[in-house]
Amino acid sequence: MKYRKLGQTEITVSVVAMGCWPIVGNFTWGPQDEADSIATIHAALDAGINFFDTAEMYGNGYSEELLGQTLEGRRHEAVIASKVGSEHMAADQVIRACERSLRRLRTDYIDLYQIHWPSRTVPLEETMAALEKLQQQGKVRAIGVSNFGLGDLADLLAIGRPETNQLPYSLLWRAIEYGIQQRCIEHGIGILTYSSLAQGLLTGKFTSPDQVPEGRARTRHFSKERPQTRHGEPGCEAETFVAIERIRRISERLGQPMSQASLAWLLAQPGVTAVIAGARTPEQVRHNAAAADLELAPEVVAELSEATEELKHRLGPNPDMWLSEADSRYR
Repeated sequence: MKYRKLGQTEITVSVVAMGCWPIVGNFTWGPQDEADSIATIHAALDAGINFFDTAEMYGNGYSEELLGQTLEGRRHEAVIASKVGSEHMAADQVIRACERSLRRLRTDYIDLYQIHWPSRTVPLEETMAALEKLQQQGKVRAIGVSNFGLGDLADLLAIGRPETNQLPYSLLWRAIEYGIQQRCIEHGIGILTYSSLAQGLLTGKFTSPDQVPEGRARTRHFSKERPQTRHGEPGCEAETFVAIERIRRISERLGQPMSQASLAWLLAQPGVTAVIAGARTPEQVRHNAAAADLELAPEVVAELSEATEELKHRLGPNPDMWLSEADSRYR
């Protein structure tokens, strides 16, 4: 495993992080056995992963509860990142949300506390002041954000700065390359990538759009005719699966699993601190961890980029995976 500094802090995190949304089991991920979730967290630590990303909204707190329960006795080995929801952006709500997360996580501090989505009703100054108060109290070690576009970053940088910005980024979703990535680099804001394997598309388990379960076929990759979509766009199903096949062929030539090659590509991108990859079994988390040791030659990185360039342009600069440009939650 390799490790990097979180933003401009002295907090050291594994370059592969375990995403703790899938372990809750829901309509997106399907049923999940709690014993498997517990075993997966332990397997992550044993594989050198020390970075765990959760949120109060994942399973209505269940993800935090499960992580806290499992880390008892091993808390010192872990760096915990959690998030406060956009409905809790008022100062008093931020404080109460953090206290609830601390109780569920069975800890007296959260290493990285993030704004999950920007609020459009509460002034950012108010939210940041509450987060800074928590930091001064020692309940939060570092402050981060998630899903902040160029406009929101500009507003934030006028009053302070986050250590990280968690963003959707993968070989199949490259919208942050239209400016957000560069802005983060310029200000020393570490990029944490979510949906790093495009909700399983980059594992190679699906070879056609029809094989993708409804709960995962909600992004702008898929047609608006899919039952759970909200974007109203035609989608890019053909282009997406052409790109997946190209990635598959490159990975096979390298003799590497497609998922590991995809994570290694992300880790080679400028500004990326860590890739967050969900896992539901010990085997999956060990497989993800191995990507940290895969060094891709520059020409292979370029070849993988070229394989998804057409899809990148088709999807465009809107980073919102689920909503159209007109309704995008990014600004």
